[in-house]
Amino acid sequence: MSTENEGNAVPPAPSAPPVPVASPAPPQGDAGATAQLPPVPSGPPEQHPYGSGPTPSYGAPEGSWPPPPPPGTPGYGEAGGGGAGGGWGASYQQPAPKPAGGGRGGLIAAVLVAALVAGGLGGGLGYTLAKDNDGQGSTTVSASDNGASQVKRAPGTIAGVASRALPSTVTIEAESNSGEGGTGTGFVFDTQGHIVTNNHVVAEAVDGGKLSATFPDGRKYAAEVVGHAQGYDVAVIKLKNAPSDLKPLSLGNSDQVAVGDETIAIGAPFGLSNTVTTGIISAKNRPVASSDGSSSSKASYMSALQTDASINPGNSGGPLLNASGAVIGINSAIQSTSGGSFGSGQSGSIGLGFAIPINQAKYVAQQLIKSGKPVYAKIGASVSLEESTDGAKITDQGTGGADAVESGGPAANAGLKPGDVITKLDDSVIDSGPTLIGEIWTHKPGDKVKVTYTRGGDQHTVDLTLGSRVGDS
Repeated sequence: MSTENEGNAVPPAPSAPPVPVASPAPPQGDAGATAQLPPVPSGPPEQHPYGSGPTPSYGAPEGSWPPPPPPGTPGYGEAGGGGAGGGWGASYQQPAPKPAGGGRGGLIAAVLVAALVAGGLGGGLGYTLAKDNDGQGSTTVSASDNGASQVKRAPGTIAGVASRALPSTVTIEAESNSGEGGTGTGFVFDTQGHIVTNNHVVAEAVDGGKLSATFPDGRKYAAEVVGHAQGYDVAVIKLKNAPSDLKPLSLGNSDQVAVGDETIAIGAPFGLSNTVTTGIISAKNRPVASSDGSSSSKASYMSALQTDASINPGNSGGPLLNASGAVIGINSAIQSTSGGSFGSGQSGSIGLGFAIPINQAKYVAQQLIKSGKPVYAKIGASVSLEESTDGAKITDQGTGGADAVESGGPAANAGLKPGDVITKLDDSVIDSGPTLIGEIWTHKPGDKVKVTYTRGGDQHTVDLTLGSRVGDS
């Protein structure tokens, strides 16, 4: 299932080297363990299915990485499913924040097209609602919600977990040089001031824009982007003049998550900072592809954790916690119907949220802190992104006339050829190109995997050592 931004259809993804294959950990997506993924339920009536046209391919020329979202992926910017509304993280507007666009999802094989949940209405929304209420003669007084510790709760309760985790989460505001931007979430990764979030949360501020992080107690710090990985949709920022009392959130083991486990999500939905919602793990290993819906957008692919904890625009980049308060994922995308609230035309949660498994996100974050660039695993072959349930077919030709199977690459060394259809990667069933990509991304370069494929009606299994690619370009 692939998760993408809500709204406009996403262009076909050019061929690009697959990234780390998902290990036992359940990255981006929720489905059964590493066994075959069940068919994805059909999307909302208003969702657009993946578009037809030329068959897009993956993994050929290195320069084409990361690929754009799969065909038909809806993107931000269509309010109510068709209008020209603002996209997630729409430009800042005073005095009232600008709403983000709604969106639609679509299905491609077992790949769900969902929407990224960054941006949103900004912090001004809560103020606006309170102001309108006061105008009706309300005598209710709202206290700042920065003191979960004011009332003691047992450590094992949701309130107890929230009181410990909230001080280590931040609301991120990103603004481009042109004044456009939005709101997202992040969490403290180490005592040096590194904050982990989604790439699409900070994308507006990457090229010289403004970036800030605000803690629940009101402390606000300017920040800078240390590194970002568009393919993984992970980014690391660092606080300027970071305080000495930072408490990193403990990281769990996403490989050991089970369907039915309790989840707690923290974020700033629609600009409402420090919001806590709860649910369960609904599925694991869900193939998800996501993008912001722009014409220049490249897709992010994950084998995600699916949760029914309420996640909305602004929750992006926030932690998904287990019942013990350890981070098991980064909230990144949602599947939702079109039609928004608060007059924004922006869609909200329908209980289908997707998080990047923390085991994968931790590896990516460490690479970004170390070198500022992401490292992707690859097989060195272009695969079709057309709708399919039979597997990931290696295309006859790569992007720009390049070879579909990279000479001397992992796939070539394993004997794979154009026309071969990959049906399994280790024990994970592969039903489409996007699913294969998400699985490869959960692995690291140098990992050895078993590839099962069909050729001429016969099934074969070969061992393959994954190659590597540095950077998104």
